[in-house]
Amino acid sequence: MYFESHAHYDDAKFDENRDILIEETHAFGVDTIINIGADMASSQRSIELSEKYPYIYAAVGVHPHDVKDMTEEDIDTLRRWSKLEKVVAIGEIGLDYHYDLSPRDSQRYWFERQLILANEVDMPVVIHSREATQETYDIISASPVRKGVIHAFSGSADFAHKYIDMGFYIGIGGVVTFKNGRKTVETVREIPVERILIETDSPYLSPEPVRGTVNNSQNLRYIVDKISEIKQIPPETVAKITSENAKVVFCL
Repeated sequence: MYFESHAHYDDAKFDENRDILIEETHAFGVDTIINIGADMASSQRSIELSEKYPYIYAAVGVHPHDVKDMTEEDIDTLRRWSKLEKVVAIGEIGLDYHYDLSPRDSQRYWFERQLILANEVDMPVVIHSREATQETYDIISASPVRKGVIHAFSGSADFAHKYIDMGFYIGIGGVVTFKNGRKTVETVREIPVERILIETDSPYLSPEPVRGTVNNSQNLRYIVDKISEIKQIPPETVAKITSENAKVVFCL
């Protein structure tokens, strides 16, 4: 029923109940989960989860927070991992100028380098962008990559349309339910549902009415309900179309 396009079930917050929660989530109606790598270690853990559960797939990549420690050897490892059957994307990669946990020059270099890798291995990308909307767009525009998802999209509806025109999909998560999520609501209103993926970013960004708790993919229902309200179409239709969208993006 639901396709979870962005989760981190390898996160330590799930150490106590990971297997039970994943199985309960699947029984709840989350048919497919993309577990997203954020550094080399979490990318490997994502692969391990994908090999354990038939309905989990992995994305491998290094988040801008952690590229300060990245090496060309890591690119070689990501290239090797990309050939595994259950690996379906390079990500999450991009820019984060909010925390600046890696120098901006390093962020830009390794973002561009991982885009080159994605093009080389012909895989979609999962893009992280925080307080770097224009620069993220400019770097992607200058690359040959034209497939993937802009995760936790926080830009304007105009920027969403620019990404859609390039071939990308827009990731919508719990922020759309927040009282201060007006920009995300406007984006959902302005773009076609045929270009939306739903995501939780579990264990982060829990939607209303469970904000502040450890997020999990069962909370996709609240995101779907909000999109349904905005678009004035049934929740079942939102779930079906966004699932079909994700299958196109990740070639499943």
